[in-house]
Amino acid sequence: MEEKLEYERVVIVGVQTNESDTNFRYSLEELGQLTETAHGQVVAELTQKRDRMDSKTYLGKGKIQELVHLVEETEADVVIFNHALTPSQTRNIQVEIDVKVIDRIQLILDIFAMRAQSKEGKLQVALAQLQYLLPRLAGQGKNLSKLGGGIGTRGPGETKLETDRRHIRSQINDIKKTLKETEAHRQRSREKRNDGTTFQIGLIGYTNAGKSTLLNRLTDAKTYEENQLFATLDPLTRKMVLPSGMNVTLTDTVGFIQDLPTQLIDAFHSTLEETRGVDLLLHVVDAAAENVAGHEVTVINLLKELNMDQIPIFTVYNKKDLLNGNFSPNLFPNSLISAKDPEDLLKLRNQIMKQMKEVMLPYEFEVAADEGNKLVQLKKETLLESAEFQEELNVYLVKGYAKKASKWTGGNEIQ
Repeated sequence: MEEKLEYERVVIVGVQTNESDTNFRYSLEELGQLTETAHGQVVAELTQKRDRMDSKTYLGKGKIQELVHLVEETEADVVIFNHALTPSQTRNIQVEIDVKVIDRIQLILDIFAMRAQSKEGKLQVALAQLQYLLPRLAGQGKNLSKLGGGIGTRGPGETKLETDRRHIRSQINDIKKTLKETEAHRQRSREKRNDGTTFQIGLIGYTNAGKSTLLNRLTDAKTYEENQLFATLDPLTRKMVLPSGMNVTLTDTVGFIQDLPTQLIDAFHSTLEETRGVDLLLHVVDAAAENVAGHEVTVINLLKELNMDQIPIFTVYNKKDLLNGNFSPNLFPNSLISAKDPEDLLKLRNQIMKQMKEVMLPYEFEVAADEGNKLVQLKKETLLESAEFQEELNVYLVKGYAKKASKWTGGNEIQ
């Protein structure tokens, strides 16, 4: 049975400065979706056009009073602003408004706290929340005690946030130390898994593009797949068998989003580290999304910010079953599929193999007829294209593609 607090009444607030009407409207709609994901119900929205945000209260004086009345009329529990609020803005707004006041970043952090499953994921979220809220503590006591929980208070929890700064800094240091140890363990596991032979593929994309669904369909994974923002948080790596018989790994990652808090990029360094060392990125795009071009730009820009834009990338336009009319892809090379269509998935696997050849080295050498185990290995560890039996020499002439660091490239003698 779900708790009553999960259905808090929310007023969302946005200020339009230099964005186009379309982008501003989309951003507010996305804030509404994020609110629903956090189990909030949007009961009203308040918008204002300004040259720039008010440095003291984000909104102008008249609009702040309008917001006060709107909160009273709708009996709202929370007010969520569509941009990051400074600590002083939060305090000044809180003087006027007698309910919880949070911003877009706190909302995203809150959803991450809900979604985190592993110990490491929970620690990373707690770290991001504590670092974000530390400079805001002076104005948070009143704010966090409004309802004793709910949106904006998940994760570290209100009692911890109301303790002194020294204790919170101590918590931050403890979490960083634990995460450093966890990352060292993850690095050892990664090195063990990647012996230079295994080809690794990373799934990246805007949140709710269908990455988890694709992972489930391409592998035997049983990941959480829902039509929700940030359905996946903890990285998951699974084996995928290509039509040629080659085994590769496929890693799902947290979804990207506009204005992804820098605290999260820092805190989820090790999560993204799983993807940083891959050989190929599959950029999954929701082709039916209203702001598909904006999603693409967000992901490409974040890849640059994360120094991951050097990794070869193949764009997978997903959800073609939801498209109306013609669709013109922006990014190349690409594939237009529905993750629910088995024929599309087979087509995608073949396209992945084609892309892999672009980043692998071709090989050609002989394998003795009595060394069948090598042929089995070659099929699993490389893209084996042909194995022709040369009767006069009693050998197989094998041709294919392997990773540059692989023991198979260059016709090396294999033990």
